[in-house]
Amino acid sequence: MRTTKLIVLLLFGIMPSVAFSDQEDVQTVRPSSKTSKPNVVYILADDLGYGELGSYGQELIQTPNIDRLAQQGMRMTQHYSGSTVCAPSRCVLLTGMHTGHSIVRDNWENGGWGPDQPEGQYPLPSGTETLARQLQAQGYRTSAIGKWGLGGPGTSGHPNQQGFDHFYGYLCQRKAHNYYPTHLWRNSEKIMLEGNDYFKAHQKIAEPLEDTAMYERQYAREQYAPDLMIDEAVAFIKESGGRPFFLYYPSPIPHVALQVPEKDLESYPESWDAEPYLGQKGYLPHLRPRAAYAAMITRLDTEVGKILDQLEAQGIADNTIVIFSSDNGPTYAGGVDYDFFNSAGGLRGLKGSLWEGGIRVPMIARWPGKIPANETSDHVSGFQDVMPTVLELVDAPAAKKTDGVSFAAALQGEAQEAGSPFLYWERNGRQAVRMGQYKAVRTGMAKGKTRFQLFDLELDPAETTDISKQLPEVSETITKIMDQERTVSAVFPMDGVDPALSPDA
Repeated sequence: MRTTKLIVLLLFGIMPSVAFSDQEDVQTVRPSSKTSKPNVVYILADDLGYGELGSYGQELIQTPNIDRLAQQGMRMTQHYSGSTVCAPSRCVLLTGMHTGHSIVRDNWENGGWGPDQPEGQYPLPSGTETLARQLQAQGYRTSAIGKWGLGGPGTSGHPNQQGFDHFYGYLCQRKAHNYYPTHLWRNSEKIMLEGNDYFKAHQKIAEPLEDTAMYERQYAREQYAPDLMIDEAVAFIKESGGRPFFLYYPSPIPHVALQVPEKDLESYPESWDAEPYLGQKGYLPHLRPRAAYAAMITRLDTEVGKILDQLEAQGIADNTIVIFSSDNGPTYAGGVDYDFFNSAGGLRGLKGSLWEGGIRVPMIARWPGKIPANETSDHVSGFQDVMPTVLELVDAPAAKKTDGVSFAAALQGEAQEAGSPFLYWERNGRQAVRMGQYKAVRTGMAKGKTRFQLFDLELDPAETTDISKQLPEVSETITKIMDQERTVSAVFPMDGVDPALSPDA
C-alpha cells in the first residue's frame, strides 16, 4: 500500500516538496527583545463530543476545570471543527484553509500497525504557512505537545519543520491508539519509554477477564503517555522566561482505546457497567467501558487544570489567551457508549459524518480583561477562522492566504459585522456547507446517487427535516458553493467527483 501511494505521489510530481526523507531545519529570523504580546495556549481534545462537558450540558462526566474556564471566559455554541476526522481537521486549524483547499483532506497512512512499520500521516509540505510559523516570526517560542498527525519522522511535515521550536509526543496517529506506547518523540529524538513493551492497540477477547487488575496487566504498562505530555507542557510554560509563547496542546484524550489508570475509575459508579467491552468495535477490551471513558475525559480536565494553575503560578494568566476545543465529534468505536452520555448533545451524527454531531464542537476562550467572563456567543465560526483570529488578537500581520475570517471582535464581546459568509467541508464523496442559519449536506456522490438536503438550524438543529424544495434559491446558492469552493487534490481526490488515481489511492 505504501509503495502504491508513493507511486501516486510521483505521478503527480509532488514528491520533492513532501519527500519522506530528512529535511534541513527551517531557519526563522525572530525578534530578540521581550514583548508584552499575549501568550497563546490552544488545547485540542481528540474526539470530544459537543455534549461531553458540564458547561455544554453534560450531567454524568466531571469536568470542573474546563467548566471553570468557561465561567472565566466565553463559550461558543456554533463553532465547527475543520473536518470529521483527525488529520484533516488539524490541517485546517493550523493552516486556515478549509478542506476544499487544504493540503490534507483525509487520514492517510505511511505504514501499518506493526511495531516496526513506518510512522506518520501525509506530511505538510515545506514552507506551509502555519499559525506556528507566523507566531514564530513575531518572536514567539512555539511548542506542540501531544498528538501530531501531519507528518512523521524525517518528513517535511515534522512539527520542527512547520514553525514549532519544540515538539514532544506522538508524531503518528496510529501510535496514539495506545496510551502506553513504546516511545514518544522529542523533536527528532525517539524517546524509548522504560517499562512499556509493545502490545497491540486493537484486540478482541471471547470472554471477559476476571477483574480490572487483569485488564491492567494485559492492557497497561508503566508509563502513561498523557502524564508525560502534561509534565512537558507545564515545564514549557514554567521555562517561558518572559518571552511570549504559543503552546499547542493536542491531547489524544478521549480518543479510544479505553485506557486510563485504574484508580481513576473510582470516580464513577460500578453500576454503570453491567456489560464489559470485549473489543467488538475495535481497540482494546475494558471491564468498565463507561467508567473508563468518563474517567479519560476527567483526566483531560485535570490536565487543563494543571495548565491553568501553572499560568497562575507564573503570574501570566492575565496575559494569556487560552482556547479549548475538539477536533471532531464523538466516536462510534472502541466501546464508547455515546447514547448513555448524550455525547453529541442531541445533534445528529458522530465522528466521520458531516452532520452536526460530527463537526460541531465545544469552543471556549479565556483572556481576562479582554474576553468577557461567563459569556456565551452564537457567532458561527470554524477552525479555518482560528488563525486569522489569533493573529488579530496578538496584533500580528494577517495571513497572506486563508479561507478564514477573524472572529476576534465576537470573542471580545463586540459587534461582529460579518463572519465567514459560509463554512465548507468535504470528505469521502460528501460535502457540507453552513451559510447563515442554513446547513446543506450533499451525499451519495461516490455511488452515483447524489442527494442534497437542506436544514434550518435555528428551527431544526438536529437536522430532521429537509427543506431544500421549499427554499430553491438557498439550495441553488449552496450548490454553487459546493461546486466552486474546492480545488482538485491529486492525493485526496473526492469520490464520485474527481477521477480516481489508482485502485489503491
